[in-house]
Amino acid sequence: MPSLPMSLPIPLPLRMAWRNLWRHKRRTWITVGAMVFSNLLLVFLISLQFGSYGMMIENTLSSYTGHLQIQHKDFQDKPRLRNSIRDIRAYAADIRQRLSSDGISNTHIAARGLAFALVSSEQRSYGLQLIGVEPEFEPEVSTLPGLVSSGRYLQRADAAEIFIGSVLARNLKVDVGDELTLLGSGRDGSFAAGVVTIVGIFDSGMADIDRNLAQIPLGYFQSLFSMQGHGSSITVTAGNLAEVDTMKRWLTALLPEDQPLTVLDWEQMEPGLKQAIQADMASAWFMYGILIILVAFSVMNTQLMSVLERTREFGIMLALGVKPRRLGMMVMSETALMATLGFAIGILLGSIVTWYISIHGFTYPGMEEMAERFNLPDRMYPEISLLSSMLGPAVIFIASLLSAFYPALRLFALEPVEAMRAV
Repeated sequence: MPSLPMSLPIPLPLRMAWRNLWRHKRRTWITVGAMVFSNLLLVFLISLQFGSYGMMIENTLSSYTGHLQIQHKDFQDKPRLRNSIRDIRAYAADIRQRLSSDGISNTHIAARGLAFALVSSEQRSYGLQLIGVEPEFEPEVSTLPGLVSSGRYLQRADAAEIFIGSVLARNLKVDVGDELTLLGSGRDGSFAAGVVTIVGIFDSGMADIDRNLAQIPLGYFQSLFSMQGHGSSITVTAGNLAEVDTMKRWLTALLPEDQPLTVLDWEQMEPGLKQAIQADMASAWFMYGILIILVAFSVMNTQLMSVLERTREFGIMLALGVKPRRLGMMVMSETALMATLGFAIGILLGSIVTWYISIHGFTYPGMEEMAERFNLPDRMYPEISLLSSMLGPAVIFIASLLSAFYPALRLFALEPVEAMRAV
């Protein structure tokens, strides 16, 4: 039986609880083992879940939205050309200069224009969202430039060229080198029309993007839609999600006072993404809850068997004047000691396993092919933290203590004489 250090000032009831715990070593270790396995599993799964959320957010935002955007205060609700940023390219260049001056190298800036237009080939016409981009900076804030399936990406800021999705190219029955006609309405209400050459086709794997989005150089976009130097937004990608709040405050402090601009983070721009994460978290905790309940019943069964086996002993103690409350506290102490063992060992082993995988990552069959197709990371990395390490084991610890209430409450119903007659 493992012994408690005699030099420590440990109360006698706790020493008795520890001794009683090891009367049946095999049963105790089986119950502790169930706790350890469950805690290890929860530490890994919760860390993996947090890591997958981070990857999901990054992959979603990197395709187009970015972590942050500077916009006209009304643009989010009313994406019109008039709700724009004045001298947007100069403003974006000024932010880049300030980033460089402050030694911030992991944040990237790209100006954009957004309009809705009718695009026509010789055979068909479709409506789409037309994005004016800075070809030299767009690859730093978006993965679309890296998803070229044929041709090339945009190169010159003022060239009459277009970069379209594979679904749109198939619908229009066009290929690289073909010309498209763009029709829309300019910022000043004028008629916007132009002819552009397809220089590249991208395949993001997302049908909505490949069907409804196309990019043209920002300089040509401003000329086509009579923007007079205006643009729709400045997209910002921070080094990681943890830096978004800091970068948002930094950018807000740089907003010009003569323009009604605002800084929006990804939660404001993509509320559906946050809701999807919350829904996934709820469904995952439903499964975790089943595991926790099974462990709690295992603990309750162990303690109930322990109480029933010691009925005669408890009867003698009651006859000697020990209060039922003291006996109940002893049973609760036994459970707390057992849960503490499972808690400590489970967190230790779970943290070691999760830490190792967080460095080397893991993959499953087919993931590398999918990652290559969608320009995504080919390995998953758990995100180990104090919260992910403690959350699941803490819930199991509390559930174990709660499960011991029933065996402990049975002691209040014991009659000393009848209990001493128990075999």
